Amino acid sequence: MYSKDELLTKAAGIKPWLVEIRRDLHRHPELGMEEYRTRDKIIEYLTEMGIPFERDIAHTGVVGFIEGGIEGKTIALRADIDALPITEMNEVDYKSQNVGKMHACGHDAHTTVLLGAAKLLNDNKENLKGNVKLFFQPAEETVGGAKPMIEAGVMENPKVEAVFGLHIAPDIPVGEIGVKYDQMNAASNSLSITIKGDSAHGATPHNGTDAILIAAKVISALQTIVSRNVDPRDSAVISIGVIQGGTAANIIADTVTLTGTVRTLHPDVRSYVLKRIEEVVSHTTQAMGGTFTLTIKDGYNVLINDNSMVDIVKQSAIELIGEENVHQLQLPSLGVEDFAFFAEAAPSAFYRLGGRNEERGIVHGLHTNQFDIDEDCLPLGAALQALTVYKYLNEKK
Repeated sequence: MYSKDELLTKAAGIKPWLVEIRRDLHRHPELGMEEYRTRDKIIEYLTEMGIPFERDIAHTGVVGFIEGGIEGKTIALRADIDALPITEMNEVDYKSQNVGKMHACGHDAHTTVLLGAAKLLNDNKENLKGNVKLFFQPAEETVGGAKPMIEAGVMENPKVEAVFGLHIAPDIPVGEIGVKYDQMNAASNSLSITIKGDSAHGATPHNGTDAILIAAKVISALQTIVSRNVDPRDSAVISIGVIQGGTAANIIADTVTLTGTVRTLHPDVRSYVLKRIEEVVSHTTQAMGGTFTLTIKDGYNVLINDNSMVDIVKQSAIELIGEENVHQLQLPSLGVEDFAFFAEAAPSAFYRLGGRNEERGIVHGLHTNQFDIDEDCLPLGAALQALTVYKYLNEKK
């Protein structure tokens, strides 16, 4: 096992390599389930390091395997590899070359950090008490690659006892991290509501049933679920993002379609809110003489960290960067993260790695066309993931 100073020195020594990887990936972003070049580059780096792997898991996923020199447990590190449909506006020499696609959520950095951790661990694998699986996961931003990877068996043979992952945080300065106990990210569901009325001339609305008016009442009524049905001490969000309906200014619309999203932080609240949505849509629509169809689809589950795993990350970070640079986050995010499925399958911890640098103007948020990172976070992330592995495998009973 490396000492703290040895680990930081070795991580700093591979920074140029990490920067080269990250910038190459950043120049060539690919959307979910289309990460063919990214997959091939990951395979190229694993091959150079002599790390065996399985490819094309859950379509474009890759799983590397580092076998330690001492028999022990198996844990996994996870990175997502897909990009977003955003046109990059940064004028940098590593600007996206794929028009309309951009690594605006830092998955290029996540992939790089995992490759860096793999190198640090693999170079010292004879002192590793156990094994490490490297999960390079597709499609976090779209259909979600975590669940199909699990269904493909990545948590078995050998059985994975714990999973650790991280996400770049543009609101945390580089050199610092954020950890969160219990709930980290919300669960999501998508809504599609089609409201049917009867068309009529706009001058004689009494001859029809106004689907737009019904839709307005439905949207207003849905908000009462959060304000009047959910315990104020819990969290829920219902957002309607798209309204489509009507054909002309003087025609009463006979069809309106609403689409939106639901976010919750507790499984019981999730079930209750979805039940109330169906009741509210049904009763409101019928009371106004219309009919409806409602489709609710599951998205990602709530990401709940295992507190003992968070303790390991926290202690590793304190050793590397000092307690003053380790922030305990108080509030969960209502954003979603499909690492949640790994966290359901095994005790896990997901944390935030600072990438902000105000002096260099690196301040823009995730999913924006000017997002960037301070690349000093890359060796730190690699070292922290590696030390977390050592602590779990060598110290945890």
